[in-house]
Amino acid sequence: MQPDPGTCKLRVPLKRSRILHMALMGASDPSGEPEAGGEKPFLLRALQIALVVSLYWVISISMVFLNKYLLDSPSLRLDTPIFVTFYQCLVTVLLCWGLSTLAACCPGSMDFPTLRMDLRVARSILPLSVVFIGMITFNNLCLKYVGVAFYNVGRSLTTVFNVLLSYLLLKQTTSFYALLACSVIIGGFWLGVDQEGAEGTLSWMGTLYGVLASLCVSLNAIYTKKVLPAVDGSIWRLTFYNNTNACVLFLPLLVLFGELQALYNFAQLGSAHFWGMMTLGGLFGFAIGYVTGLQIKFTSPLTHNVSGTAKACAQTVLAVLYYEDTKSFLWWASNMMVLGGSSAYTWVRGWEMKKVQEEPSPKEDEKSTVGV
Repeated sequence: MQPDPGTCKLRVPLKRSRILHMALMGASDPSGEPEAGGEKPFLLRALQIALVVSLYWVISISMVFLNKYLLDSPSLRLDTPIFVTFYQCLVTVLLCWGLSTLAACCPGSMDFPTLRMDLRVARSILPLSVVFIGMITFNNLCLKYVGVAFYNVGRSLTTVFNVLLSYLLLKQTTSFYALLACSVIIGGFWLGVDQEGAEGTLSWMGTLYGVLASLCVSLNAIYTKKVLPAVDGSIWRLTFYNNTNACVLFLPLLVLFGELQALYNFAQLGSAHFWGMMTLGGLFGFAIGYVTGLQIKFTSPLTHNVSGTAKACAQTVLAVLYYEDTKSFLWWASNMMVLGGSSAYTWVRGWEMKKVQEEPSPKEDEKSTVGV
């Protein structure tokens, strides 16, 4: 099977600084070329975008509510957040392996890469897997200790960490307007923490986990770009290796934190409903990676960020309605500050990248001045 041209581009070695810049700034490979082919009819394209965005919203919001049920439901009383995360990774590994087998047995029926375990590749992806474990574990721990309504604010500092890491690792400065947007996000975060405390629902542990999750999300973007060439640029291969490594690394943690004993004593261990919900959570975890890529493909990375911000707003409103919470004006203001600051940062970054693309390079200026 001939490799995909886009895959071949990723095999070209990139400088470490360029990799970090692409990861932190959300920029694509500058060597990439626009896809050939005619434009689809506007109505068809608009319908496709609406369906893809709706699918992303439904899966993402459903996954958050389902994970909250598994992690902190009074009816389940299951205190094993690491096991829940481990099981979701295991479901992802099995799905990847199953789809790869199906694609091999029925060529042409679906586009999925052939997967086989290579220990050298697994070792090269290990740093990413450690960060990945931190990201998904801290995400779930944050969700366990805070309400779904506060979940978005609790994990809102990813953009701030992106800016911070871009300076620490790349010595890359950020524009005044982007920093202003970040300050709005930080202000919204602190106001949200203050209002949760005023209402007596603040969990400092959950808030700390949210901050750590935000840091890991930012680091995950860096390491993902860095290790993609090891899997020939295939996101599915990376997903397979990453989750396989995570499953192995989770095993000692399950023993260390006594979750195997807690699981053994769990009253609903033999319940089909429990395992059905656990498996559904794993399916959502697998699907969210696919629909995220799909949304970026049919729109753009910046539009995906805007969609994610709007989805977070809808998720917050749904959580308040579902759990019948009563929130103060300042609590809502903190959410609007976080969402507004995130949207403003996305717009500023998009405007800056567009401006850079439109400005002629110094070499082009020299050519136009000298002439032929």
